Amino acid sequence: MKCIQCQTDNNLQERTEHQGRCKNCGHPFAFEPTSMGTPTFTDPFFAKAIADISANGTLFFTPKQFLYFLDRRLRGRFGSGDYGCSFTGCAYVSFLFFLMLYIFFAGFIYNVLLLNNILPKLYFMVLSIIPSLLTIAYLLKVSKPTKTNRESYESNSKLLRLTGVLIIFVGFYLNLVTLNSLIAFSLYIIIGMISIYLGSRQLNHKYKIPKLLFIDPNKVQYWLNHWTDVNGSLEKMLPSPREENTEAEISPDISAYSFDRVVVCDSATIAQLLIANNFHFENNCAVLSINGYPRRIFRTVLQMLKRNPELKVYALHDASPRGVRLLHHLRTSQNWFAESTVTLYDLGLLPRHILNSKRNFFVRGSAESAQQAKQLSPDVRQNLSAEELEWLELGNFVELESFTPRRLLQIVSQGIARRQLSPDGTDSAFVEIESDSSSGESYLLASESFG
Repeated sequence: MKCIQCQTDNNLQERTEHQGRCKNCGHPFAFEPTSMGTPTFTDPFFAKAIADISANGTLFFTPKQFLYFLDRRLRGRFGSGDYGCSFTGCAYVSFLFFLMLYIFFAGFIYNVLLLNNILPKLYFMVLSIIPSLLTIAYLLKVSKPTKTNRESYESNSKLLRLTGVLIIFVGFYLNLVTLNSLIAFSLYIIIGMISIYLGSRQLNHKYKIPKLLFIDPNKVQYWLNHWTDVNGSLEKMLPSPREENTEAEISPDISAYSFDRVVVCDSATIAQLLIANNFHFENNCAVLSINGYPRRIFRTVLQMLKRNPELKVYALHDASPRGVRLLHHLRTSQNWFAESTVTLYDLGLLPRHILNSKRNFFVRGSAESAQQAKQLSPDVRQNLSAEELEWLELGNFVELESFTPRRLLQIVSQGIARRQLSPDGTDSAFVEIESDSSSGESYLLASESFG
């Protein structure tokens, strides 16, 4: 393992002899791969993850953003349900294997019976097809979003496709050696193609299904604490937004002015992230959170905004029950812009962006989110499709913190720019943002909402 200070390679014996320090410069190693359990990684791996998420130390990021980022890295490196066969999926593979063996051996047995006119061909055809139909029905049943997570859902979908291929192959075999019937062969082909189609369709919808975190958040926090103990604090990792009780005094000359635009976030964490990365300066707009961040200047800035009848308000939020309520709250709350002439836009993220995309959104789920979705008011529900409401009521949600800082800043900036070009929101074209090769992310900007 290389030392992050002097880049000297230290093998296990050398690290042990020097009490976990570099043999050249004496800098301590934060992690020992041979004793840390699963997943394992080295100091250079962790250092690169920090450098990549912060764009080489130029962008601030939140602890949860780092959790999502590291989860993707370790998932891709060590594998999980998204990259391999789950325990349940392997059991299905074994089941299918023995099922097909049964059909093959049955073919030989029934072939003898058929030749001796003991069993009619029709009965044999029915007996040989029933196990395949039962397998397809079972895989469809256990693949319902309410009964599985994304890992099992993807495994079951792949097994559906495999089942279809095997059914076609077995049908060809049985027709060749036993049935010699065009009708029977066509039936096998049809059933096999249906199974392949159903499996492929499910795979196209896998990003709608909740995804389990590969690593425990508590373990990530432990790694971060240990890293900072050895290497010092992470300058670009943001702390929790501070709750300050005192308001800052702003000069009357400054407060007499206003902003033409404001981004209102559904969480103080996202507002803090945008401000820390100078989003408000680079885009010439105010940034506030719905719960009053930044506390010291919140009231003054809001008063300045309300004085501008030409103000444009951009709502930025998670794809969650709380998030989809944000625009309605801004439009109807007396504390915000009720009875105002300001223009409000929904930048997203909305459920439709996940449902209409095959991109790798990190969909998660919880019973609490499902309960909140069922309590959405009629005014909010009327702006969501039946599919979006169903997705939310299953407990699904996607957090903005699942995006890296660079990707989130890019998406929001371009979202505002596209709204200026198409203020009526009628342009429904999607603009693809190139994937971040360092994180494996790839997202779409939707002019209708999220961008």
